[in-house]
Amino acid sequence: MSGTVDRGVTSAPVRGLTVLYDAECGLCTHLRDWLVRQAQLVPLELVPAGSAEARTRFPGVDPAATLEEVTVIGDSGQVYRGAAAWVVVLWALREHRPLAHRLSTPAGALLARGAVLAAAKYRGAQWGTRQGGRWGGQGTYRRADGWRYVPEQGWVFDPPSCADGSCPTG
Repeated sequence: MSGTVDRGVTSAPVRGLTVLYDAECGLCTHLRDWLVRQAQLVPLELVPAGSAEARTRFPGVDPAATLEEVTVIGDSGQVYRGAAAWVVVLWALREHRPLAHRLSTPAGALLARGAVLAAAKYRGAQWGTRQGGRWGGQGTYRRADGWRYVPEQGWVFDPPSCADGSCPTG
């Protein structure tokens, strides 16, 4: 038998996946846009990590962790993180399911992990190029709209300063 045999699309235990992505990350939003253009064998729903929707739908999932590492949640509550999350997302895509099968082998898992680590390094470099960075020195995640996630407190809103005159007058 040649080629990759499909492994039961119609009887798959996962019928839908939610991808939690960092809406403030250029790489993450680029990949989100790419995913929505792909033919999907399993529907993908893309939700910003740490958003009110994500916190409401997945109260048992740590919002800070979803901002640090790609997280995918299956319709039956399965949670995939890091390389496993990427493999399951590729598995959901028509054109990339054979690649997902190859990445699910021991040798392929090493390649998938390397790709995820490279993406994390790229994200880290992008954060460092922004003034003040995205992550504070104490594990605080900062968004451009004034919201920040502090592990000990949760989400905190610090309105942007109007010192430069850029705020609207009311």
